[in-house]
Amino acid sequence: MSSVRVLVGTRKGAFVLTSDGKRKDWKVSGPHFPGWEVYHVKGSPLNPNRLYASQSSGWFGQLIQRSDDGGVTWAPVGNDFAYASVPGTHQWYDGTPHPWEFKRVWHLEPSLTDPETVFAGVEDAALFKSTDGGGAWHELKGLREHGSGAQWNPGAGGMCLHTILIDPTDADRMYIAISAAGTFRTVDGGKTWQPINTGLRSPQIPDEDAEVGHCVHRIALHPARPKVLFMQKHWDVMRSDDGGDSWHEVSGNLPTDFGFPIDVHAHEPETIYVVPIKSDGEHYPPEGKLRVYRSRTGGNEWEALTNGLPQQDCYVNVLRDAMAVDSMDECGIYFGTTGGQVYASPDGGDHWSAIVRDLPAVLSVEVQTLR
Repeated sequence: MSSVRVLVGTRKGAFVLTSDGKRKDWKVSGPHFPGWEVYHVKGSPLNPNRLYASQSSGWFGQLIQRSDDGGVTWAPVGNDFAYASVPGTHQWYDGTPHPWEFKRVWHLEPSLTDPETVFAGVEDAALFKSTDGGGAWHELKGLREHGSGAQWNPGAGGMCLHTILIDPTDADRMYIAISAAGTFRTVDGGKTWQPINTGLRSPQIPDEDAEVGHCVHRIALHPARPKVLFMQKHWDVMRSDDGGDSWHEVSGNLPTDFGFPIDVHAHEPETIYVVPIKSDGEHYPPEGKLRVYRSRTGGNEWEALTNGLPQQDCYVNVLRDAMAVDSMDECGIYFGTTGGQVYASPDGGDHWSAIVRDLPAVLSVEVQTLR
């Protein structure tokens, strides 16, 4: 029987949750790396036992940990990100320059085609690649050398490269998202990059239709249609049907179009999920009611999913990397909150339950379906 492994990164360590195919009873392993911020934990799609974790501390800096036994044991791998502080600047919109600074790894994305290749998105925004399972890293410098880097503006959460999407039909085509710069695409494996932000509008910046400078919170795609992209932006839920060449808004009847995560149902390319929060200044659910919203039409028409979720006095947030789906026959949806709960729905969002409570604030949730 298939089983499910949920990988949870928190403010104070990582946790591994496992269940059989019924996804009713869960075992909890952790905390791994207790006391450390674990921004992201991700498993290889080619080797179910290979996991990577981004481990960060204000005292000891940044480490990458790797497990080759599904999270039972871990070991640090080549942590040579220090040379990320190469010359370069970014600037605030008032023109004040700031030097590039390496702070942490936000997101790890293992290759879909090579079990030893993994990508890392870091803060300040840059993209790194390892071809030996994390032992050695090199920067894909074409992104920062694009020419627009001087205009990338740090958002409230820093200037982080937080999303990496690999086209399952073409390993050289990737999409990344940076807060607050926007989305970029490569078609040559990261040598060169193109900003793909046409249609985005951000009244918070001097030129609201600028080529770069937009605060994108998360992008997602379905493997069956890799050129259809969905975006949760700083205000606005957006969609592209042409690989990012153009975007249009699909916020529709959402109670608020501000939020952080967005994801796509494993078997239904037009079914997408978001978690609206009240505003950019008030990071909690509207009316204190925790609601996931689902669209079965690829946007515009949304329904609130509330069964099993707290509907009063709930003031948690769901961060950009804290939602994921499994690929079971009946797709499961998972998300974690800043209050330390991880919720799961084994039926596409119709019914929810907390599979673990009282963890540290959840930073990321990823899921592996183990056949």
